[in-house]
Amino acid sequence: MIITRTPFRVSFAGGGSDIPAFYEKHGGCVLSTSINKYMYISVHPSFDAEKTTLKYSETEIVGDISEIRHRYFRSILERMKLRGIEISSTADVPAGTGLGSSSSFTVGVLQALYAYKGKYVSKERLAREACEIELTCLHNPIGKQDQYAAAYGGLNFYEFRRDGSVSVEPIIMPNEAKETLERRLMMFYTGRLHSANTILQKQRENITEGAREENQGRMCALARSLQEQLQCGNIDAMGQTLHEGWLLKRTLADGITDPVIDRYYELAMAHGAVGGKLLGAGGGGFLLFYVPENRQEEVKRTLGLEQLHIGFDRQGASVIYIGDKTEF
Repeated sequence: MIITRTPFRVSFAGGGSDIPAFYEKHGGCVLSTSINKYMYISVHPSFDAEKTTLKYSETEIVGDISEIRHRYFRSILERMKLRGIEISSTADVPAGTGLGSSSSFTVGVLQALYAYKGKYVSKERLAREACEIELTCLHNPIGKQDQYAAAYGGLNFYEFRRDGSVSVEPIIMPNEAKETLERRLMMFYTGRLHSANTILQKQRENITEGAREENQGRMCALARSLQEQLQCGNIDAMGQTLHEGWLLKRTLADGITDPVIDRYYELAMAHGAVGGKLLGAGGGGFLLFYVPENRQEEVKRTLGLEQLHIGFDRQGASVIYIGDKTEF
């Protein structure tokens, strides 16, 4: 048996500039971190070598890979040319909450299947192949940041070049400042899931239109500025950056926010948050806020939402268990 653990991510600034329609024209950049909430994938030989078994929110047992209903599993297994195995997935946080779960799933399954075949692949290759599967094979209207954050892990600045290549630069900052930053980030579940693809499709269509294109460029500039500020140890820049980025993000497409989300945001800001944003494409999922320690209890009490306590992940995609070697 092989078990992999792949982190989810929290994006702080620049989201949307990782979509091809934007970075192929202007180049893009994102500053994000992976967090200590994970997707777990296990792979084991099927008892019946003629059957492939998949266990997620449903269970599928098929004789031919082409019969698989789950788009991601089908695409990855066709790519890897594997059958006669059992794959199970489980996660700390449900899908549709703005934490990049689909990309964590894709990276995790890829790494598990390569390990099952006895092959080591780099984090760069995992991220690149996950992008190929999600963007090219499945035609999802998403960007590249989630796959790279899931594979590499850590607090990083990602640059998306016009030629499609990606650079990954760790944020180098004092440990004490990083620990304080972790403590000041608060995440709350809105109680609603969302369809990222629907909103991202609208954003992709709008992203080269006048003011929206300019605003996306400003969001990218915020990511570059935040990189500089954090590396100088100025963690308070996070709050203002989140707030400015949220105001810009709201202009990119319909459905990113609504009156309920706006009300939660206003309440948090009125009771001690310095800045915040809705994670992911929008429409639901988790709200993230930067809140000084002495105001955190007030924000939590005022919002009345379930808080998800998070820390930074520093490993990225990992194989955490290898059982007895399987004969191939």
